[in-house]
Amino acid sequence: MSTPSSLPRPGGTRQLLTRIAALVVTYALMGAVLFLAAGRINWLDAWVFLIAYFLVAAVAQAWLARTNPDLAEERWQWGPNTKAWDKWIVPANGLLLFALLIVIGLDSGRFEWSHVPWPVRVAALLGFVPAFSLPVLASRANAFLASTVRIQQERGHAVASTGPYAVIRHPMYAGMILYDVCVPLLLGSWVGLAVSAVMIVLVILRTALEDRTLQAELPGYGEYAGRVRFRLLPGVW
Repeated sequence: MSTPSSLPRPGGTRQLLTRIAALVVTYALMGAVLFLAAGRINWLDAWVFLIAYFLVAAVAQAWLARTNPDLAEERWQWGPNTKAWDKWIVPANGLLLFALLIVIGLDSGRFEWSHVPWPVRVAALLGFVPAFSLPVLASRANAFLASTVRIQQERGHAVASTGPYAVIRHPMYAGMILYDVCVPLLLGSWVGLAVSAVMIVLVILRTALEDRTLQAELPGYGEYAGRVRFRLLPGVW
């Protein structure tokens, strides 16, 4: 399999700092939405979640910039020939994330419509291990893991078949689904699962559309799909 260069680029540190700054803004906005919906800022669970989530994202960004700057650059922007349907799926998922935070804030932070018992919340916390690990492992195994669905001909796009890709064809999306389930449960909101369900349907739709695109346009993907039968969950689909 051909892989893009992983040599450091001039200005790489400056680019990384710019991206970390963008992460700070993003997570500050997420926190603002969550706390405004909750009507209070003295919510320890939310603070711990946001800070831990930001640290994981920042470390992952730094790791990717160091080990594969080409992929880091690719994931930071929408490349050419992004599929038209993905141009609405990606922003829709972002809007749903903020809708999820609003619902969680209203439920767990303000009105306490529902109560998630601690054993379930601990299970959700443990669920973040594969939820975060799968995207990282996917990034390590797949040098073409773009942020949008497109065939990266200019980068020598090739099939990834090692690591988690030896088990399922879309490990990144499997991690996203776990994340969508774990967030509301960890923060104590059963009601938030209603929004999570919509997000999961969107991920499944994107998985199906991307898989169809890869089978039609990426050489060797059809043979790979014949070996690795399942897209998201072994034994199911």
